[in-house]
This record gives sequence, C-alpha cells and structure tokens, in this order.
Amino acid sequence: MRLFVFVLILLEIYRGLFIFLMSNYMGAETGSAQIMTAMFAGLRLSLKTAGAVTLISFVLVTIVGLRSRLRLLVGIVASLIFSLLFMLRFPYYRAFQSNFGLEVVQGFHDDLWSIIVTMFQEYGILWRFLAAIVLTLACIAVLSRLLLIKTIPLPALDGKFKIVGFGALLVAGIFLFGLFVRFGGSFTYGGGINWENAAVTSDDFLNECILDDGQALYRARAMAKRMEAGEISGVDPNKIFESAQIVAVNKNLTEKNLAPYLERKAAGQRIATPKHIFIILGETFMQWPMLGKYDELLVAEGIKSLIAEDKCYYSRNFMPNGDFTSTAITGLVTGLPDVNIKVNYQARTYDKLYITSMAAPFKELGYKVDFWYGGMPGWDSIGKMSLAQGFDNFYGCPDYNAPKQTTWGTKDENLFNALLAHLEGEPPTVHLIMTTTNHPPYNLDLAAEGFDLNATIEKLKKFPNVDDVNQLAVELGHYWYMDEVITNFVRKVSKKFPESIFVVTGDHAVRCDPSTHPTIFENQSVPFVIYGAGITKNILPPDVVGDHISIVPTLIELIAPKDFAYYSIAPSLFNSDGVGFNNSTFLTSKVAGQIDSDDVELLPHVASNELNDVNLTSEREQATQIIGAMRTVAWWIITKGLFFGDAVNE
Repeated sequence: MRLFVFVLILLEIYRGLFIFLMSNYMGAETGSAQIMTAMFAGLRLSLKTAGAVTLISFVLVTIVGLRSRLRLLVGIVASLIFSLLFMLRFPYYRAFQSNFGLEVVQGFHDDLWSIIVTMFQEYGILWRFLAAIVLTLACIAVLSRLLLIKTIPLPALDGKFKIVGFGALLVAGIFLFGLFVRFGGSFTYGGGINWENAAVTSDDFLNECILDDGQALYRARAMAKRMEAGEISGVDPNKIFESAQIVAVNKNLTEKNLAPYLERKAAGQRIATPKHIFIILGETFMQWPMLGKYDELLVAEGIKSLIAEDKCYYSRNFMPNGDFTSTAITGLVTGLPDVNIKVNYQARTYDKLYITSMAAPFKELGYKVDFWYGGMPGWDSIGKMSLAQGFDNFYGCPDYNAPKQTTWGTKDENLFNALLAHLEGEPPTVHLIMTTTNHPPYNLDLAAEGFDLNATIEKLKKFPNVDDVNQLAVELGHYWYMDEVITNFVRKVSKKFPESIFVVTGDHAVRCDPSTHPTIFENQSVPFVIYGAGITKNILPPDVVGDHISIVPTLIELIAPKDFAYYSIAPSLFNSDGVGFNNSTFLTSKVAGQIDSDDVELLPHVASNELNDVNLTSEREQATQIIGAMRTVAWWIITKGLFFGDAVNE
C-alpha cells in the first residue's frame, strides 16, 4: 500500500506540475474548477497505473526476505521511467499538442537513429535525462523513508473461526480494492474512468493532462492494436459496395468486381502536353504563414509571388493525407487515402501495383516517373515501396552525392540543384519531390542564408499565445528557406523548360503552430498551388476543396486525351466532391472539423456573416458519408488486394 500510494502521488504531482508549467496551452476561459476536475479525473485514472506498477510487489509480498528490497527496486524503476517520461512530455506536447500517442508507434517504424540524434540536437534529451535522474534521486529518498515507517501490528487471533473470518475479510477487501483500482475509482466499468472516456473537461490541454504517461502509452498501444485488427474509424467492411457506389462516377453500377466503380474517363486535354511535371511535397509546408493575418512575418513570400502570377492557381481548401511524411508519400504513390494502415509495410504492396497507383496512368501517357528525396532511400522503406509501385527511379541524397545537413538528409538546395542538372536531355518525366530541411533538428545557418532571425522574433512578440518566440522564429526561418529554394527552382525550370507544370503542397502541417491555441485550419491545412504553362486563375473553381489523393487525377484530367481511362478513389479537383480529409480532420468549402468529435469551425476565408448560411449538421453528415466510403474502399484494396491490370477481383 505504501508503494501504491507513493506511485499514485508521484503521478499526481507530475500531472499538476505539467499543468502549471504549460498553463499557456490552456484556454483563456479555463478556470480553477476545470483544473480541479482534471486533477481528480487524472487521480482516478492513475489508480490503474499505480496498481499495475505495484502488482509485482503485491504478488511477492509474503516473501519476507525479499519484499523490502523488491518494493524499493520497483519504486526506483517506476520513478526513473515516469520522471524521464515527464521530462520528455514537454517537447512532445509542444510538437504534437497531445500526450504520447500514435506518433510513438510511428517512431518504431521510422529511422530510430535519426530520431535519437534529433532528440539530442533539438529537444535536449541529455539535460532532460539528467533532470530525470535528479528527480529520481529525490523520489528514492522519499520512498526509502516511507518504507522505513513501521507497520502497526494487529492483535493475535485465537481460534479457527476468527482466523478464517479475518482471512475471508482480507481476501474480499483485496478483491474489492483491486476492482476499484482496475476500473479507475469505481466497482463497475460503467462508473469507472479509462483513456477513452477521460476527456471530462472542455479544455483539450487539460483532457490530455488527465492521462498520465503510462495511460497515454497504453492508449497508443491500444489504438495501434485496434488498427492492426482492422478496427479503423470510418471503415465499414460490410458496406463495401455501398461505399463503392458513393465513390463511383456511375452511381447505378451493380457489378461484383470493384474495379469499374473506380474507373474514370478523362474529359479531354485542357493544356498542351507538358514535358515535365513536378509534384513538390515541402516538409511541414503548412498553410498558416500564407494567411493574411501573418503577412508581416514575410516567411512565405516565394510561394505567394508564384500565386500572384497569371499562370498560377491556388486553393486554400486543401488537406494533407495525414500527420506524417510517410503518409503523404504513400498517399500519392498508391492513390490510397490514409486508413491507419502503413501501406509501406504491407507485403502485397511489393507484389503488384495497386489499381489506383500513381505511376501506371502516367506511364500510359508516355512519361517516366521518378522520385527525388532529400533524405536516405532506405528511410521507412519509401524507396523500395516507390519502385515496387511502378516508379522508374528513386534518388536519395547518397545517389547525387549530396552532403548531409542533418541526420535526416541534405539541404533542399542540394536536392533541387541535383534535379535541375539531371533534367538535361531527360525524356518526359513526372517527378515526385520530397524536401527535408524544414524538420528538426533545425540547424541551418539562417544568417548565412539571409534570414533575419531577430526581426522575426520581434514580430512574433506581437502575436498572442506564442509558446516560445525564439523557437518558433527558428522554425519559421527554416520554412522561409524551404519556400525560397522551391520558388527559385520553379522559376529556373520554368525559364529553361517553359512547357513544365508544377504542383506545390505540404506533406503535413502539424508540428509547427502559430500559437498554443491554433485553429483546426491552422493546425492541419496545407496549400495547393499549380503553376506553369497553360495554367490560369480560373482553370479550377475558386478555392476548390481537395486533398493529396486529388492531385494525380487532377493532373491526368489536365493532360490526358478524351476518354483516357484511369482508376482513382478520389475525383479530380475539376469534379471535387467538396471534401478534403485525413485520418483526423475534414475540410469543406465552409467548415473544418475533427472527424470523431463535434469540433467544427468556420474557415478563415469565409465571411462571418455567412455563418447563418452554413448548415453545420448537413456539412458534417455529407463529409462523414464521403470520407467513410473512400476509407472503406481504400481499406478493402489494401487488405484484400486490387491491382492494376487485374481483369476480375470479386
């Protein structure tokens, strides 16, 4: 019991300290009552964690010579683990605005060495580890004193009846106590608290604080296991053909073969055939620095200068395929929206091309398809996956002899210079390009690149709720560099190969927010820019809604002859269904919202007087139906297999 109480109080102290030290992430209207509600709910939830930690000691409690040493050892290990997690939670929350989640699971599939290097260089893992050691030593001192307190001896029991009766009461008491702990402060599941129903306040920050680090990691594990078992939000395996009919151009199809539902016919060539097509995924190329309220920061002037030209189209209503770089890449390469299944780790991905793959239609149109990456080809199996899905070549920084700027890859300038040199004499090619510089650790020499860091810091001081103006200025400096390099590349190639077209977007937006309280739109949206020969301001509807899997069908509709057949889950932006989405968030022409909650916001470019004209319920219902249909079809393709060139797949 002493060990149990020690662990429980330790978790509650760390919870309170985190709320106090990170209080700028709380909403302005959040009061002490909600903080106390979060602390009490967290205390109940932490009963589970403390019980799990104490279980080993409890099981072996009757071994007299071992129990004291075992309790101390368990307490020391628990103190070290929770102290280290407590210190790591600060940079983690600043990056993802949540306690430990699926990003942890993603990390095990990522480049672990690069993650470790980044933690040392960007997130101060060394001093955080030393601080955790100091906290652990303090915990050991307290626990040692606590375990020295003598227990109160019970009076001796005489008689078999008293001994049996006391034993029965003891067993019943232990059982009831274990039940109370197991269900989080209740004797029933319905009355208890767990990570799924712990969000009892109206403040997102406090709701995350309710989960201690042990429960947060348990949540990540549980969500990963559910996804592995096929329990994916929005997917209904029993409604595959109902979903296919929603996705299909022809809503009256009744075939058992799924392929006809995904077939689309090009309306006819809209621009002259480009020699080169460039799809540029900028690392963390979030859209919010391009919004009017952030104009004075002057960090997105490159892309805004392209948008200002007559041969450029720009939509603000655009979503990435997910929160991770690999998710964006796999979405474009395979044409499949994110359904929380890592496509690049599925065996069938390496057997045949998925029917919606990017490479197949472009090759039919006479193009080579190449991937240019600023990092290492082996990262997250992206190189291997792209080649297996029909790409002709994959070039990582070792392939063009570029020096590494960080553990993740080379400078963007080296990537684009290598590609520019490669274009000479190259046949018609579609290039998918992924940059790397705008990523932790942020170690670029910004002054040498021409960025005024101090001026940006002073500008950021004018904005409310910025967590760390110095850090955000550094991150925006890397964003500015990426923007400049991409813009210079577009202009150089346009001058040398004027028949080229370019798509510029971001792999994701999360990890760099303008404040501790970003809007859904600021936290999630990325730009969609299409630039080049034949492109006009009105080539697509104004601010058309879309996402990453809309890009390839849109390009095909631009350049393909009439009735050219291709397969896609998403329509092109010429025929947008009015919804852009990823694993957590949806976007329509009027609102943005969280898929699994009631959070909805009016987009910043919609006038406030239009709010009364927006039927939020209708917008959400329509978006949910379309998202569910697309995700269900994508899930079926990934788990059952539907490949390009297959005649029948029932």
